[in-house]
Amino acid sequence: MTEETLRGQRARVEREIRWMLADAVRAERARVERLPSGTKLFGAEISLSSLAGVTLLSAITDRYGVDVAAQDLSLDCLESISTLVDFVVWHLAVSPGSGV
Repeated sequence: MTEETLRGQRARVEREIRWMLADAVRAERARVERLPSGTKLFGAEISLSSLAGVTLLSAITDRYGVDVAAQDLSLDCLESISTLVDFVVWHLAVSPGSGV
């Protein structure tokens, strides 16, 4: 996979994860799209609750076939939007049969 292809895939995954995140926390997509990628998922801007987190992780598993909770037991990838996107993109890159 070329670097340009990876950048395109990352941009697409980030956009989709932001939409899933907005749906999970019941926020307007446009508001979540404007947040910096370093925005903390459990910070004041998003305030991801445990229930919303389960909803988000389920949507990611359904869309990409990446079970975040099973593959990152400490859930460090849920620190920010960018850490979650990086985690999913990395797993998609190493798992050719995944859902993108």
